[in-house]
Amino acid sequence: MSFTDHLEYALHVVQDEPFDYSEALPSSHCDKWLGAMHEEMEALSKNNTWELCPLPKGNRAIGCKWVYKVKDDKRYKARLVAKGFAQRKGIEYDDIFAPVVRHTSIRVLLALVAILDLELEQLDVKTAFLHGDLEETIYMKQPEGFISDNKPDWVCKLKKSLYVLKQSPRQWYKKFDLFMLSLGFERSEKDACVYHRSSGGISIYLLLYVDDMLIACRDRSEINRLKDRLKLEFEMKDLGKAHVILGMEIVRDRKSRTLRLTQKGYIQKILKRFNLDGAKSVSTPLPRHIKITKDDCPVDDIGKAEMAKIPYASAVGSLMYAMVCTRPDLAHSAGVISRFLSNPGKSHWNAVKTVFRYLKGTETHGLIYGMQNNCDILGYCDSDYAGDRVSWKSTSGYVFTLGGTTVSWRSRLQSVVALSTTEAKLIAAVESAKEAVHLQELLFGLGLKQTTVRINCDSQSAIHLATNLAFSSRTKHINVRDAFLVALHDVKVVYLKKILSEENII
Repeated sequence: MSFTDHLEYALHVVQDEPFDYSEALPSSHCDKWLGAMHEEMEALSKNNTWELCPLPKGNRAIGCKWVYKVKDDKRYKARLVAKGFAQRKGIEYDDIFAPVVRHTSIRVLLALVAILDLELEQLDVKTAFLHGDLEETIYMKQPEGFISDNKPDWVCKLKKSLYVLKQSPRQWYKKFDLFMLSLGFERSEKDACVYHRSSGGISIYLLLYVDDMLIACRDRSEINRLKDRLKLEFEMKDLGKAHVILGMEIVRDRKSRTLRLTQKGYIQKILKRFNLDGAKSVSTPLPRHIKITKDDCPVDDIGKAEMAKIPYASAVGSLMYAMVCTRPDLAHSAGVISRFLSNPGKSHWNAVKTVFRYLKGTETHGLIYGMQNNCDILGYCDSDYAGDRVSWKSTSGYVFTLGGTTVSWRSRLQSVVALSTTEAKLIAAVESAKEAVHLQELLFGLGLKQTTVRINCDSQSAIHLATNLAFSSRTKHINVRDAFLVALHDVKVVYLKKILSEENII
């Protein structure tokens, strides 16, 4: 299952895929869909997913349906999914939260792979959600096309989780987590899907994103041993050297010890989807002359009806995914255009198209890790002042690099109205300090220690407030944020350093 199955803003490419079982049978590829369904049923049977039984009195059975997909490698895939929307809370499910690895953690690992010249392998768990053990009693109707001739009125009593059951992701993660801990791995306190084990001076890392995983280690034999253990416990697909993860393309140059991370294929798809693949490119994602506010939102029904035909939210979501993965240069513009999702206007849509046109000319841009031979974290922070002309709030931004290349970034409208440039810069410094602590502890959990993280800031007054308990009538209201930074500075967790504005990379 690829990343497009899990992300709400993922790209859907229209193909010859039936909507349900009734469309699959008369389709021109009926034989292939039937073969895919039989393969799925064999996997379910092998996993002992359910047993047939009469429906007990007073109980009900939820439905199920077939979902069809033509994969990128032209394989025909059929998936049996439960109609989880019919589940009742407290009866057929309770807790449903399941973590996935943060994109920052993925980039940190890739940076370490390049800097330390580690081997990087990728695996995919086949029918991952079927491995989870159910804690609730759930009955399901028999799937179309595979109803028992002898027991047509019986139902499936589920023994293992099934796709689209509300608790399926959680049950799968719990089983995988217990297995990794049993192998002697430690789970990161900062990311529940990052695992690390060190033995005999050799460290091995594993990152899990639902059913996709990356394994990194200097010793290939250690990776192979871990793969063998995983294959004994779960049905795995060994993808060999990592080339694509969550739509991000990984290109390594072992000779120069660099790793390039891009989304060229994804960007080309979204440009084509929104009919902008032939658009003229621009050099800036959101030029200064483009000013969009809530005043540009439609107020009458006619204007709202016209904008309802435009896929504004889908387009913004597609841009957001590129920004989250590999494009820190989109952080500010994506933040601005996402403020108008509830009621976008024509000027907002023109701004979105401008960002797409910028992507058109920079589709091959990405992150290159391994440019410096060190594992030091370095931060930069900045903010504007009262940049939003409606709320008069400022925008904070930060960037953190590991070995000279970006691993974490953020641009966000501040939650309060800053009363001065100094206060706006201080708020940005606080946000960056919190991320610095997170990255420092994430690396520590991976066996790498950095005592102090330097954060570059171009405001001497903000640094003075952050490092000294000095207040005046103009700053007495911001002492809580100031005390937080002073505490971090005193124990040398973070260190704010003054740099010139032209040297600030944000």
